Amino acid sequence: MRRRDFISLIGKAAAAWPLAARAQEAAKPLIGVLSGGAPDDPNISAFLQGLKEGGYVESQSVAIEYRFANGQYDRLPALATDLAGRGVKAIFATGGSGAGLAAKQATATIPIVFVNGDDPIRSGLVSRVSRPEGNVTGASLYATALGPKKLELLRELVAQSGVFGVLMNRGNPSAEAEADNVSVAAKTLKQEVHIVGASSVDDIERAFETFTNEKVAALLVTTGAFFGANTQRIVALAARYALPAIYDRREFTAVGGLVSYGTRFVDVFRQGGVYVAQILKGAKPADLPVREPTKFEILISLKTAKALGLTISRDFLLVADEVIE
Repeated sequence: MRRRDFISLIGKAAAAWPLAARAQEAAKPLIGVLSGGAPDDPNISAFLQGLKEGGYVESQSVAIEYRFANGQYDRLPALATDLAGRGVKAIFATGGSGAGLAAKQATATIPIVFVNGDDPIRSGLVSRVSRPEGNVTGASLYATALGPKKLELLRELVAQSGVFGVLMNRGNPSAEAEADNVSVAAKTLKQEVHIVGASSVDDIERAFETFTNEKVAALLVTTGAFFGANTQRIVALAARYALPAIYDRREFTAVGGLVSYGTRFVDVFRQGGVYVAQILKGAKPADLPVREPTKFEILISLKTAKALGLTISRDFLLVADEVIE
């Protein structure tokens, strides 16, 4: 082969490589992740694990567009519309029911898989869980329904009268629903509660100052991706102000929170990934029932209890699923 022909052949092959790479990229299904939380949400890795179990690996067999509201829930509608306009094959919506509702409003045809803490029927995501209609299905943590139980557990731990603080993000519909449930339960238990909203880091700092000024005896932190993204900050503030606090997920007790009550977030997020994988293979949302948790766990940190001067009863330790020494 003459040198000129060889160079020409190499040039044509080199020119074809980017085209082949682009064609391979285009062949990957594109999905969207819409979250009311932040990019460092550790539960996203559980979602990716569920996708992998279904045969899809990010950047290898599936492409993902991420949109995070970082606790600014009013941004979700615009972010959802943007994802819907990019031709995604499915949208995974999490970080509060607002994400799922925004996605549902943005498209009636693209499959939507949600994971949130609210009742999916009450929030308007689906009309039934066994066989959801339309383009929406998912999994619920039912964290908002656990507020009254969290209040009871906190009363048992603190064993003293006084005002209990409730920390919530008023922009998060899920947290709003939980706060409402706590207020109703508090009236039944004759427990005074003081609800303070926080939707920014500065708000969280000010909320703890308010709780201190109001001399609250203990704190209930409502569910939400924004608080989940500020786990260590909230736990550190509770320690600084010596406030016994109960949370919605084990990640809080893992870094020093007193007690948590709820389901395993990683299990629910993994299920969300499994559902998206099934949809990519042709399943319809209406054929995938909304998954509901079957177990709720109590975790307590004895180290934190000791630092707060609390004596944990034997009965409480017996019902706890995990005791952190």
